[in-house]
Amino acid sequence: MAFVLAVIVAVTMSAFEAGAEEAGAVAAPRPIQLVALGDSLTAGYGLPREAAFAAKLEKALRARGLRVDVRNAGVSGDTVADGLARLDWSVPEGTDAVIIELGANDALRGLDPRAARAGLDEIVKRLRQRNISIMLAGMYAPRNYGPDYSARFDQIYGEVAKAYDLPLYPFFLEGVAGDRTLNQPDGLHPTTAGIDVIVNRILPSVEAFLTKVAAQRP
Repeated sequence: MAFVLAVIVAVTMSAFEAGAEEAGAVAAPRPIQLVALGDSLTAGYGLPREAAFAAKLEKALRARGLRVDVRNAGVSGDTVADGLARLDWSVPEGTDAVIIELGANDALRGLDPRAARAGLDEIVKRLRQRNISIMLAGMYAPRNYGPDYSARFDQIYGEVAKAYDLPLYPFFLEGVAGDRTLNQPDGLHPTTAGIDVIVNRILPSVEAFLTKVAAQRP
């Protein structure tokens, strides 16, 4: 009889522990899967992996208490069209949210802003079809192409954000562009200190964005 009771108690405790583990799993959902889709500014050109935007953003968000994994989907040299072409494999299944940082190379090459706008439109539409939340990081064109080109290019991010009701961070390089102390010798790519400035400035916007994403998850 004692043996039977011991078996019953053991089975009961095992079931209780399994239930507790299951309840814990429900109480602690998986981290938000965030993809930073971009060009060399996202990829971390000239920097070690741990100093790139995605790695430093993830660290900063986790320090704020957000459970998030940030995937670096930046490819140096990419235009908006390039980002669109690799969208499906750059943003894997299970992704909850994407920050789009594309267009700097379009502007540097003086490409037609209408093409960049059309590409951003298509990226947003395809991510929306997959029920992925989107934040847009804007870019300004170099002023050497003249005021007309700059005006036409600079406005595309606001237009896309308004058309699709997206959160917009107007200028990804805010506080860094033009500052020699925060850029590598080419004057285009941020140093480690420059990435720190970018992350610190964009962090409140990303945090607000991901808080909404978390609230919408099942």
